[in-house]
Amino acid sequence: EDASWAVLPAARRASVAVTGFSTADAVGFSTRALKVAVSRRDGGVTVTDRTGRVLLSDLDGAMVPDRRGDGFTMTKSIPDDAHYFGLGDKFGPLDRLGRSFVMWNTDSYGYQEGQDPLYKDIPFFIGYTKGGYYGMFLDNSWRTSFDFGKTRRGELAIGADGGPVDYYVLAGPDPKDVERAYAWLTGTPAMQPLWTLGFQQSRWGYPTEKDVRAIVARLRHDRIPTDAIWLDIDYQQHYRPFTVDAKTFPTFGKMVSDFTAQGVHTVAITDLHIADLPNAGYAPYDSGMAQDRFVKTADGKPYVAPVWPGPTLFPDFTQAATRAWWGTLYRQFYLQDGISGFWNDMDEPAIFDTPTKTMPLDNRHRIDEPGFAARVASHREIHNLYGMQNHRATYEGLLALKPDERPFVMTRASYAGGQRYGVTWTGDNSSTWNHLRLTIPMLESLGLGGFTFSGADIGGFAGSASADLLTKWIEVAMFTPIARDHSDEQSLPQEPWVGGTAQEDIRCRFIEARYRLLPYLYTVAEEAARTGIPMMRPLFMEFPAGLLDGTPLDLATDSQFMLGRALMVAAPPSPESPGPYSVTLPAGGWYDYWTGKPVTNLKPLSLWGAGGLFITLKDTGPTAPHTLGITPRLDQLPVFVRAGSIIPRQNLVQSTGETPEGPLQLDVYPGADCQGSLYADDGHSFAFRHGAYSRTALSCTLEADHGVTVTIGRPEGSFQPWWHSYRIVVHGLAHAPRGVAGAAYDGAAGSASFVVPANGTAATYRLR
Repeated sequence: EDASWAVLPAARRASVAVTGFSTADAVGFSTRALKVAVSRRDGGVTVTDRTGRVLLSDLDGAMVPDRRGDGFTMTKSIPDDAHYFGLGDKFGPLDRLGRSFVMWNTDSYGYQEGQDPLYKDIPFFIGYTKGGYYGMFLDNSWRTSFDFGKTRRGELAIGADGGPVDYYVLAGPDPKDVERAYAWLTGTPAMQPLWTLGFQQSRWGYPTEKDVRAIVARLRHDRIPTDAIWLDIDYQQHYRPFTVDAKTFPTFGKMVSDFTAQGVHTVAITDLHIADLPNAGYAPYDSGMAQDRFVKTADGKPYVAPVWPGPTLFPDFTQAATRAWWGTLYRQFYLQDGISGFWNDMDEPAIFDTPTKTMPLDNRHRIDEPGFAARVASHREIHNLYGMQNHRATYEGLLALKPDERPFVMTRASYAGGQRYGVTWTGDNSSTWNHLRLTIPMLESLGLGGFTFSGADIGGFAGSASADLLTKWIEVAMFTPIARDHSDEQSLPQEPWVGGTAQEDIRCRFIEARYRLLPYLYTVAEEAARTGIPMMRPLFMEFPAGLLDGTPLDLATDSQFMLGRALMVAAPPSPESPGPYSVTLPAGGWYDYWTGKPVTNLKPLSLWGAGGLFITLKDTGPTAPHTLGITPRLDQLPVFVRAGSIIPRQNLVQSTGETPEGPLQLDVYPGADCQGSLYADDGHSFAFRHGAYSRTALSCTLEADHGVTVTIGRPEGSFQPWWHSYRIVVHGLAHAPRGVAGAAYDGAAGSASFVVPANGTAATYRLR
């Protein structure tokens, strides 16, 4: 059976020209990018790139079948300089070298560092060796494992309990090339509505409509910019999906419309488990049973198990007809009540009162999917796909109800390719400083696996955040793709105002900073949806030259990340510590985002090993990475702008539905290869696919006489954005410039600003 749930049909049908070869030792073929050799002696496979660099090489011959079952193990060599990144939501350092992982979607409430497996199965990693990068994707939905030299040094062991030996090697050597190839293979992330980039407030523990209304009223009263309020299972009647408790939420539909009128979107949880409730008028049960839509036990009976509503049934999402039926269940919420987005939780699937936390492995799923034979599959094969297909059913169901609106659907569990259906998050994290620290590599890893639109529960879900922890978490989260404050019913409240006015003021200032940055965030989001290059990026994604001999920069820091091409966020590596720390600044020059001034007082980068300081890089000026000493403060988060960047920003709004006043601001940070981009569309429909968008190329040149030339390209597309003029701010100027009438110079900031029309034509401005 040559089929895949992850890989796009077009990719599986695609072909390239190959050249075969045969030698005394091996047979194989080569393309323009890769060479594959199969040993005549033992069947081992070696993959090299066009320069001869070995990417993957089998040890001990070809794949070894599991003599105790239907599984297999492949063992490949680990080069001495190798590093590995990816595998989705794994909780620990970004580099996977020396660790092992299991891919088995698991409900993991309050998980801690080193706990594995977690919620998603994304069996894709990016490898580094000898100055270049490549990717490997194992397309196998069974329980799989990856051992990056933990058990045996120098050996990468990849195994599965069953299923095919079906893997892809993605040539680099640039990591962005790898990400583009993975997106071509498994799909780009679904473009999200603009409002999903705004601040979002949630809690399991808003038990009544009055409580939810009070939260929204306080957000608006305190002028905390907000775009969404989330409803956990509290709003449901006895926790039954697709119901509303009319006693505690008596005017549910009006509540949603009232929030919409205030610029606040409503997102509602709709878990997949359907209450086993015959003869009670519960429509999801009645229609599902009538159409035979539920997973069966090994003896062919509907499988019933306890979850939130009590005894429940589970839709058989591997059937196209079941997914279509599931989509119809959203008609009331989506069309009549006006709910903007939905949240599929518990879809590993999670089951109560069983040590396995999930359904029996011999449960039966009926496959009805193009490319697959119509057959019955066991839960062993489908488990890791189940959440993805739930996510897909919701996404496609919303599309069927509103064909020209971008659905917003968040899932907890998924598989490779699930990014095509929307958003995810890191699950039931904990309110600890360590969870805040490790949120950064976790979100980076999800982005590498396609899930660029990811977030973590701000403040932590399990436990109660201290005031300082919540403040620092909000600061960092305002520079991540999805910014949702969420906690469980056992936690103390953690809305932005909790902890007093001083804490609220700091949090609000960072939320406001996010809203001012929305034009940049939306531009980066569109790039991710178009190319597969994630919004939140490891340093090696933008600076593949790295450290010594190309070693990834991220090995020098696990707390820094790039947001798009231009911004680098440098969170404290130990966020609870008051002690100073060093920021790694890649080569090329940097500006302080908050002041706009060039960064000075840099020191050569020192690399530390287990035995202490072992090398300090030679200071070769802008061509070498440096460090900058930082003394942490509660009300500050170091953010830097890459020299040679142009960042679009806007005036403050209280929601994305509000049109900013005044011109759009273009902040210009002169440097080498100076560039930027500005993207806009209507923020909610698919009209951009038909040309209704606006994309403007931006560039600048630093002249030999220290003058700066700024060029705004002619916009592509037919969409007319909200701005009618640009306020151009050029940073890093030591003296008042000449050349542009009306330019105002701020000597303290070292910047000059001037306003020009945005009239749809290209224009160039030179400051001398």
